Amino acid sequence: MTVLEQMLAKNKAFVDSTSLIYEQIGSYVGKVPKRKLAVFTCMDTRLVEFLEPALGLRREDAVVIKNAGNSVTGPFEATIRSLVIAIYELGVQEIIVIGHEDCGVAHSSAGTVINKMLDRGISPDAIKMIKDELTVWLDTFHHPHDNVRQVVGRIRNNPLIPADVPIHGLIFEPHTGEVSVLLNGY
Repeated sequence: MTVLEQMLAKNKAFVDSTSLIYEQIGSYVGKVPKRKLAVFTCMDTRLVEFLEPALGLRREDAVVIKNAGNSVTGPFEATIRSLVIAIYELGVQEIIVIGHEDCGVAHSSAGTVINKMLDRGISPDAIKMIKDELTVWLDTFHHPHDNVRQVVGRIRNNPLIPADVPIHGLIFEPHTGEVSVLLNGY
């Protein structure tokens, strides 16, 4: 059985077991975050079902945006686009950038990733298209704390983000759940 098939079987069991609960309490959860908060963090598996509870966030409290290394690489890349929608369409009034200790991106390099791409059959022409961006991204990320500070600065200085939106920078310890404040956006 593939991973997808396993997930679909679990989903069916989940839906079947929760339908009565939803009938009793209602299943509607709004798309607008109740706490008017956007959290931007890493896609690391150690944060799944750990980061939000460690911060006291529930299902509809915040918009959560994730990517490798919680990185912002350009003025209108996917993270900025998501934050723009969160602010202007979903009413977000505060942003928290959360990096974490022992981030895998800090141990990556463009050269290593390129070699792995070539080994998997990716064309050298395709790699040429992204090599500069990949190098700027991976070869400059060495310390999660520095990355959080840089990302907060990139978001704060982005002309599409209103000045009245506080942007905070935190570091998460993926083994204990402890959070440290690096930058308080107030």
